[in-house]
Amino acid sequence: MTQIVERTVLFADLRGSTSLYETLGNTEATAVVTRSVALLGGVVSQHQGEVVKTLGDGLLAIFGSPSAAVAAADDMHESLEDVYVTDAAATHAVPATPLRLQVGLARGEVVEMGGDVFGDAVNVAARLLDHAGDNETLATTSVLEGLNDWERARFRSLNRMQLRGRVEPVHVHLLESARRFGDTATTAFGNIALAVPEPEGIRLVWLDMNRVYASSTLPVVLGRSPQATYTIDDTHVSRSHARIEWHGGTFALTDLSYNGTYVRFDHDPEIIALRRGQCTLHGSGVIGLGAPPDDAFGSSVRFEVIRYGDGSKL
Repeated sequence: MTQIVERTVLFADLRGSTSLYETLGNTEATAVVTRSVALLGGVVSQHQGEVVKTLGDGLLAIFGSPSAAVAAADDMHESLEDVYVTDAAATHAVPATPLRLQVGLARGEVVEMGGDVFGDAVNVAARLLDHAGDNETLATTSVLEGLNDWERARFRSLNRMQLRGRVEPVHVHLLESARRFGDTATTAFGNIALAVPEPEGIRLVWLDMNRVYASSTLPVVLGRSPQATYTIDDTHVSRSHARIEWHGGTFALTDLSYNGTYVRFDHDPEIIALRRGQCTLHGSGVIGLGAPPDDAFGSSVRFEVIRYGDGSKL
């Protein structure tokens, strides 16, 4: 039976599973991934959701309400951490580092047909994973519109992003961890807003591409994809390699890639290696995409944090 219904769509994807087969072997790695995906499916059921299908190291699920989907995303992140601790204390094989989880949430009309679901919300939720860092949940504005004020206050805007395969950009929001939320005020949605600091910008230079982005226009996604905000045509660079956002009065760089992102500040020779991690950009320096800045085979982007009032570095 085919029917059109409104649903909140959740895509969950485990990162780090590929390396398990190298470190643990096929049998043990398969057991870890299978156990983890089954755990995520159990969380979906606990929140009255429906697992549409599993996708090797992830799943697609639908929910009747945005609140249930957000609660499930929360529990997925926490349950995955807990099961890693449990496995480490038991006899189960565990990876050297825990598996990481990315979640994308979108809401809209979907077509339910033959045990599967189709529609724009499904496509958007899947594409959000391209821009999610490790252990992050990204959601569209349509999801937030179905939440109460307290739930919306846990999200902070990442502004509009160009998603792969879509013509129009999508306004994306990042869900703050339930464990951290009590210490931070992090949203600019609805009537819950923070005072905006003095406008600032960041300059990015790669080859002859010199761009300045105001804090109000962030985030900027650096990557090989034509849909990336700042496109770098290099095979070492992932389609969506890194994200620069304005958060808490600072420019935050988040690695989204498989090969890593590296930062070297002009005042400090030390190179900071980000593996799905984050650091604050200040002053000026170089961002290495897929390789350290001093690697001749990598692509390096110079950055400079500027103040519009006098053009000085911060």
